[in-house]
Amino acid sequence: MNIGLIFNILSSAILIISAFMLLPIVISLSYSQDDLFVLLISFLITLLTGSILYFTTFKFKKDELKKKEAFLVVTLTWLVVAFFGALPFYISGKFESLTDAYFESMAGFTTTGASILKDVESLPLGILFWRSLIQWIGGMGIIVFALAILPMLGAGGMQLFKAEVPEISVEKLKPRIIDTAKALWVIYVFLTVLNFLSLYIAGMDPFDAICHAFTTLATGGFSTKNLSIGYFDDPFIHYITAIFMFLAGINYSIYFLIYKGKLLAILKGEELRFYTLTTILATIAIMINISSLYGSMEESFRHAFFQVTSIMTTTGYSSVDFGKWHVFSQIILVIAMIFGGMIGSTAGGIKQVRILLMLKQSYREVYQIIHPRAVISLKLDDKFLDKETLGSIWGFIFLYLSLCVISSLVLSSLDIDFITSATSVISAIGNVGPALGKAGPAENYSFMPDAAKWVLTFCMLIGRLEIYTVLILLFPEYWKK
Repeated sequence: MNIGLIFNILSSAILIISAFMLLPIVISLSYSQDDLFVLLISFLITLLTGSILYFTTFKFKKDELKKKEAFLVVTLTWLVVAFFGALPFYISGKFESLTDAYFESMAGFTTTGASILKDVESLPLGILFWRSLIQWIGGMGIIVFALAILPMLGAGGMQLFKAEVPEISVEKLKPRIIDTAKALWVIYVFLTVLNFLSLYIAGMDPFDAICHAFTTLATGGFSTKNLSIGYFDDPFIHYITAIFMFLAGINYSIYFLIYKGKLLAILKGEELRFYTLTTILATIAIMINISSLYGSMEESFRHAFFQVTSIMTTTGYSSVDFGKWHVFSQIILVIAMIFGGMIGSTAGGIKQVRILLMLKQSYREVYQIIHPRAVISLKLDDKFLDKETLGSIWGFIFLYLSLCVISSLVLSSLDIDFITSATSVISAIGNVGPALGKAGPAENYSFMPDAAKWVLTFCMLIGRLEIYTVLILLFPEYWKK
């Protein structure tokens, strides 16, 4: 294990975070906020730590990063940047403890959007901007960002990319991994700017528009308002946000294909069709179920479409308090949490392609019972899938659900009711944010004991890194030579 190289890469991530801290400092200066000193102290601590770590490990930076080390680097990176991201929260005194500040920061970087804040609007604008910005940084991934701007990672870049991005994710958009990372970030920035302009034209002030653009494209869900998007009682803003949430849940390789003019390849994509179909069906089902709660079918459709896209893409915004909806609609939203967005997007959850393939395999098993002599091959987008790939998906889903059950039991042992425990864990592992019960869209996570917050923090991390990246570190075999 090359500890020197690991700490050198960690130092680069810390320095990147320190550079981003300059942006909320500018916001604080521009709006004459009282959080300038807090942000400056946080920036200096982060910059100094990153610089010392970088120069003391400088001689290791050209070493080759091995696959085994990459898993540790990725996990440590998210843990470390969440700590430095928490500094403005903790130093400001707006959070009661380091646990609360770290919880909020991890929820930001993992784009979970779970919050312990009772009054978001009481935060100074610089810290409020930082809270949105860390979701945007985490949306595309700290490692992917590092690959885009730090060619020094060289050959080790592929190992880091593989450790952070799911194995069955997008094919490389370009031949070199650094070019792939840059392409992803160009698409990400373009969609963010487009979302900002749309919200601004619709009537949001520039500050709210940029903050919500950050957290929408990241599928994060941190809002600048206590009532989330529901604060903006404007159908246009609701529809714009819902559309961009849906777009954020799409595999980013599709946007690259659009740029290349390969529209036929997009139309053949089975996961996109499945993602669109599940969104439509869930929206229609909820719209009908809640029609008696609203004055018109348009309003019922708007809130149904908004909440389905918000929960399915694991963004976590709310246009209304869906905790007051009928149980049928709430169950559909919980299922949507589990489904998640498309592979290769910023969304969390199990991912649509895994659900689609498991449905296909289940159908094949039933068909083969009826026709035992039939030989049926499983395909996705005209490509045959081997047993190893399907086995790994079943393994992932089993681990995903097992972690949900175990973590729910732990929360229940802390005297948290079943509905709150179960949906909070599903929400955390799926990187959604709001849950049901006491952690519903109109509530927050401040009531939970510190032990529960740390369990959910772990769930956020393991969900964001697709389980295996973190879980492998817990096996004794990993640490053996």
